[in-house]
Amino acid sequence: MSKDTLTETDAKFLRLAYDEAKAGYDEGGCPIGSVIARGGELVAAGRNQRVQKGDPIAHGEMDALRKAGRQRTYRDTTLYTSLSPCMMCSGTIVQFGIPRVVVGENKTFGGNEDFLRSRGVEVIVADDADCTALMEKFIAEKPELWAEDIAED
Repeated sequence: MSKDTLTETDAKFLRLAYDEAKAGYDEGGCPIGSVIARGGELVAAGRNQRVQKGDPIAHGEMDALRKAGRQRTYRDTTLYTSLSPCMMCSGTIVQFGIPRVVVGENKTFGGNEDFLRSRGVEVIVADDADCTALMEKFIAEKPELWAEDIAED
């Protein structure tokens, strides 16, 4: 699916996820950002903070969920992420019943779109050029940190 098929709301929140990713990159961390929205309203935004906090599960999606705090339900939200979610984050999306995920890009990391779809989650891949360029730059500059983040030797 191309970027121009996103709704205006999707484009707005995906840009916020990218902005979170860029902030993480500027802090020396992995540039992966995430946003949770409900009915066009921002619930929370977060970014990968594994490096900044020394926390191995502080992925962008997990950080956004932590910042969202307790919610009566997540079944009426959309999660936006600059990069396709890993299995840990995908499992959390399913566990919390988040019905819709908009992914900035999945070229640099082919996440778990098929797993999410098999669990009834609507997944839209935006193929966002900015998200891809930021990840490609990061991977070229810090391949060892990227390998650590995705648990590859």
